[in-house]
Amino acid sequence: MSMPVAPSPADLATRGVALISQLQDESGAYPASPTFSAYQGYCWFRDGAFIADGMSAAGEVDSASAFFDWCARILEKREEQIARIVEAAGEGTPVSDAEMLPTRFTFAGEEGNDAWWDFQLDGYGTWLWAVVAHAERHNLSLEPWKRAMELTSAYLIASWRRPCFDWWEESISEVHGSTLGCIAGGLIAVVEAGVLIDDEPAIQAVSDIRELLLDRGLTDGHLAKWLGSKEVDGSLSSVIYPLGVFPASSEVGKATISAIESQLTFGNGVHRYLDDTFFGGGQWPLLSCMLGLAHSSAGNKERARELLEWAASTVTANGDMPEQVTEHLLDPSMTQEWIDRWGTAATPLLWSHAMFIRLAVELGILNPAKESK
Repeated sequence: MSMPVAPSPADLATRGVALISQLQDESGAYPASPTFSAYQGYCWFRDGAFIADGMSAAGEVDSASAFFDWCARILEKREEQIARIVEAAGEGTPVSDAEMLPTRFTFAGEEGNDAWWDFQLDGYGTWLWAVVAHAERHNLSLEPWKRAMELTSAYLIASWRRPCFDWWEESISEVHGSTLGCIAGGLIAVVEAGVLIDDEPAIQAVSDIRELLLDRGLTDGHLAKWLGSKEVDGSLSSVIYPLGVFPASSEVGKATISAIESQLTFGNGVHRYLDDTFFGGGQWPLLSCMLGLAHSSAGNKERARELLEWAASTVTANGDMPEQVTEHLLDPSMTQEWIDRWGTAATPLLWSHAMFIRLAVELGILNPAKESK
């Protein structure tokens, strides 16, 4: 009996595009995962922005635009709240964390009733970066999203120095390297797109963020998990590329890629960070793809392809890509505790599929769909 032939990376990327299209809500929101108990019914600005960027890169213009429309509606609805946050920050009496914008919303654009680690700034930077990249990629006007971009920029300029939860919804008391990178990447994009009437505050914020990262956000020359940390985090690949805050050719970029490779990468699978215990601290396909994007930006296409192929090896029999896999666990004793709490790891995770799509397009493995006339 002949063995089934494993799908090619191009086929897996095509499958990912179809899956994301199928699961996207009519509101434009991308569900984080359709069946995972803790994620069901929610869309994150961060995950969604990276998902939209992957779909945009694959030529799925309407899908990405619908997500950005969803973001804009949420932000415009909260214009008064954002104004209060900005005003209070300017007066030196910042609002509490609970009064800041949440990291995730229901598909209807409302705050959820479930307790969550909600105060995160990174997603608001990533949506700015992603919507500008989308408009530039497809020669679209930013006018439909302009007001929401102005509001987001003001929110980030007023708030970027605040400690908040990181990508992994942990460590509320720290100022995280990847969070600062997302904010800087978003503000850089907005300035370069000419969206703001007065862009000097955004330019100054980006300059201050870079200076702060160089002063307190490096360890052994590479970006650190948070200010003053000695550790590296897998999310920091994104700050190199596609966010481009520190280019892959820079000393910081080269050192950060090297640190993630040497400290967090085992058999081409990338861990979040060395003390990770979430579901035992497995390896995340989306982080391997992000590291692949950084390598591709540095000109190392061969290494990027190896990382893509490892991510391809993680899919289930029906082609679903998980949040993480268990082949190399950092703390196996914690696996069952998380399964008992939330069930098995999220599968599929749309963010994983999107990062695979994005890297496949970057490497010329997936050809973007042509827009219909």
